[in-house]
Amino acid sequence: MQNAYRLYRLEPLICARWCHPGLPVLGQRLELPPMRFFITLIASSIAFLAYPAVAEPFEHQVNAILEEAGEGTRWGVVVADSTGTELLTMDPDGRFMPASNTKIFTTTAALWLASSGDGLTDRGGGASVRLVPSGRTGPPDAVLTGYGDAWMSGAADCASDCLSTLADAVAGRTREVHDVIGDATVFPDQRWSPGMSWNNIPTRSGTAISALSIDSNELAATISPGALGNPPEVDFPTYFTVENYARTVPGASEAITYDRVPGSQTLILTGTIGTESEPSRLRLGVDDPAHYAAWQLAEMLRVRGVRVSGNIDVRRRPLLPEDDPAIRGTAPAARAPEEPALAYLNPPPLDDDILLINKISQNLHAELLLRRLGRIRGSGSIADGQAVIRAMLDEAGVAEHGVSLSDGSGMSSYNRVSPRSMVRLLTWVSGQPWGDQWRVTLPVGGKDGTLGRRFTDTALAGRISAKTGSINATRALAGYMTARSGRQLVFAIYANDVPDDVDATAIMDRALLQIAAAN
Repeated sequence: MQNAYRLYRLEPLICARWCHPGLPVLGQRLELPPMRFFITLIASSIAFLAYPAVAEPFEHQVNAILEEAGEGTRWGVVVADSTGTELLTMDPDGRFMPASNTKIFTTTAALWLASSGDGLTDRGGGASVRLVPSGRTGPPDAVLTGYGDAWMSGAADCASDCLSTLADAVAGRTREVHDVIGDATVFPDQRWSPGMSWNNIPTRSGTAISALSIDSNELAATISPGALGNPPEVDFPTYFTVENYARTVPGASEAITYDRVPGSQTLILTGTIGTESEPSRLRLGVDDPAHYAAWQLAEMLRVRGVRVSGNIDVRRRPLLPEDDPAIRGTAPAARAPEEPALAYLNPPPLDDDILLINKISQNLHAELLLRRLGRIRGSGSIADGQAVIRAMLDEAGVAEHGVSLSDGSGMSSYNRVSPRSMVRLLTWVSGQPWGDQWRVTLPVGGKDGTLGRRFTDTALAGRISAKTGSINATRALAGYMTARSGRQLVFAIYANDVPDDVDATAIMDRALLQIAAAN
């Protein structure tokens, strides 16, 4: 059957090379000298017959590895060389949930826009503080305004981009303020992107997004064993309260769980911790970062001897139809004039932001970067940020149906990407003047970032740089790798609808090793 199959494929090839158009193969007189025809036919036939012997096992071996995931898992794969020529495809135009592969679009769009001369606005996103009349006789209000800086810190050992710098500025001007106000109106209030799972909200992965953010919008709590049979001890800022239903049990194991109703500042603690267990450190998401930042500023002012006689308050801007560029059209986005401030902060440069986003897959930084991109030509909405990404994809020649995004980080279950579209983008990026600048921000297999523990002691250690992606029932990896021959390959591989008992990451890595070995 295999020989018959090869001859079946060989006949049209012979005809295409030597037959006159419109005539059948059988009985066709060939207009080549007999010896020349015979040599050419033998050489072509040998070359053709040899091709399946190389290519088919390569594809079959990769397929056999991926099939180990069993029923249910949906795979999408495209591998191409540096010119964009595809070497392997599997459902290349299928639409897959990309998880944190989404960050590829956000970070490349930032460098693409920067290369065009459009820089990020508002002094790189640094926060400011100003004193304004409170509207009554008495002390002024302290207004803390955010511009999308994801780096501002309230830590006691903060060395740069510190909220304490702004607190010092206020303390140097007055001994009393009335209200401390967190102003997050630079972006419309879209604290969570469409399609993000609500159960992620209490965690650091799903913390709220705000123009005024601090400490990665996370709050740290330390859980230590208590007396046997009693609740464990909880150490964390008084911004949250706790309902402690956890128990201290014998042994050294720890199984602490927690939850928080969205919008609530009450942490519900359950589970167990052993009397011999090391303290457990939790990193909790904050639902109202602007309020949390203003609360921290008020605490710092009190430490500096500044009386806060009023309340902690927040200013937000609702999402309106005109925040959608499809509705706004060519009309400029409305923007309130910026008022002078006592002091400003200067966060790290864009390259540092992109490095952090891609290396450790930092969600908050990616989401704020998307909104900052959207503010360059729009209002700072998610839709405005996505318009920037779409403009880049158009220039890269990526089909519109191949990429549909609802956020900048990949936490949204609405995001969809085709493997072919991702490989097309990555191939285009590698040819841009800023392509190498972006590529070095990717995790490197067996070396650093989210690939630091993958591909160790394999042929791809140090030879694969790619963005990971992981969310419920989804695994993703896309980037670049050096094959055994030294060829540079561009790839995207997605596993969606993965059953709970399947290790799709391990299967994916084995498939990539096979691809590298065969090329």
